[in-house]
Amino acid sequence: MTAQFGADFDEYASDYEASLELGISVSGESKVYFARGRVEWLRRCLRQLGEQPAAVFDFGCGVGTSIPYLFDLLDAHSVVGIDASTKCLEIGKKQFHARRVEMVSLGDYRPESRLDLGFSNGVFHHIPPAEREAAMRLVYESLRPGGIFSFWENNPWNPGTRYVMSRIPFDRDAITLSAFQARRLIQAAGFQILRVDFLFIFPRSLSWLRVLEPGLTKLPFGAQYQVLCRRPAGSCNTVTKP
Repeated sequence: MTAQFGADFDEYASDYEASLELGISVSGESKVYFARGRVEWLRRCLRQLGEQPAAVFDFGCGVGTSIPYLFDLLDAHSVVGIDASTKCLEIGKKQFHARRVEMVSLGDYRPESRLDLGFSNGVFHHIPPAEREAAMRLVYESLRPGGIFSFWENNPWNPGTRYVMSRIPFDRDAITLSAFQARRLIQAAGFQILRVDFLFIFPRSLSWLRVLEPGLTKLPFGAQYQVLCRRPAGSCNTVTKP
């Protein structure tokens, strides 16, 4: 897999946060609400599975928005952040000097089939479709047998999601993928699908309805969806050593 799919983000690195906030502000919430909400839902799913991951990686970590929540909510011992944008990684490194975080360029990263949990949010719609299979295989080979992958993407069936993406400069030309397409991609890489959930249905103006959301996650209404999957416990290590 080439690292070219993330090269365009270098030009957005300095104002990445401002551009993202501009887009999602129509929901009435900030990026913190969504970043924390994704990991809180993941924590809930992991508890139901009886999983407590220690070694975690964030594929397409950007400037590292999700990393503090992977520590604080999942009680991760260490996190590897992987991204194709060197400028985003440079910004991220300044935030985590006191934590057990390794920020690695995609071009330098080599999977070793040793990590407990993979996390990825809103990354694959930026990867050209022809390169997505290789990207998913890299995630698969990063995990130990039995390891879990939390795949988050924007739901193209949600009109609000499409509107938000149209307001964000680096999302306007992205090629979205539905939950159905994501499932096919994930299964083709060798993963076992554990569950699919749709989250973030109600904007802040209807926040009093959010108490209903846990019961609606199987309906394709949410702004984002999570496909939670597992690398089979008996799978062989297929990593090719350099």
